[in-house]
Amino acid sequence: MPGIARSAHTINDDFVAPVCDDVVVILYQDDDILLINKPSGLLSLSGKNPLNRDSVHYRLVNGQAGVTPAFPEAKLPHRLDFGTSGIMVVGLNAGSAQHLNNQFQTRAIQKRYLAMLDGWMADDQGLITAAIAKDKQHFPRVKICHTSGKAATSEYRVLQRLEQPRRSRVQFTPVTGRTHQLRIHSQAIGHPILGCDLYNNEQSEQMADRLLLHASDLYFAHPASGEPFHGHCPCPF
Repeated sequence: MPGIARSAHTINDDFVAPVCDDVVVILYQDDDILLINKPSGLLSLSGKNPLNRDSVHYRLVNGQAGVTPAFPEAKLPHRLDFGTSGIMVVGLNAGSAQHLNNQFQTRAIQKRYLAMLDGWMADDQGLITAAIAKDKQHFPRVKICHTSGKAATSEYRVLQRLEQPRRSRVQFTPVTGRTHQLRIHSQAIGHPILGCDLYNNEQSEQMADRLLLHASDLYFAHPASGEPFHGHCPCPF
């Protein structure tokens, strides 16, 4: 695939997603929304490369044979990274999708994630505050940059410290929603998420066969009723 020229740098975006055999599971359904469990190793949206057509959105709109029906008006007000698993909310009509979009844009929706990090974190809880900017020389990575970056804050709480090898099971609550925020914030404090191919140390990527980051909970207002709504997706690791 030819590179895409941006500024003074040439970016080669030749990623082709491997086949994902895991299905998108519907956790909740009504007339306005779906809550789904996205498997790790599946794109949220189809890529420009025809080889990356398979995605959460493609499967929802076209249906999964023998598993889920087609939802031709389905829209994704947010997305998860390719390697991240877990809960996503889907708008089943234009009005619901717009309502959810507005909630995400105003940070009215609270998201929680579970992750397994390399090493033992010193503090039981805290805030990671480090501005994030695009890294044009190393696409698709982002970088910590306190001059050109956008403010980014992640709350964390250590749930468990494990031995052999030493690792920390952590609950994250991102205050902001920057690209790759939890992944680069974890690396920035010296405890990268296991299995991460972009933000790692000498051993962390090889310590898991997938990115050990899972979206576990969403708290939002239902777009039809306006009532508080909580969606939960159990963690597979």
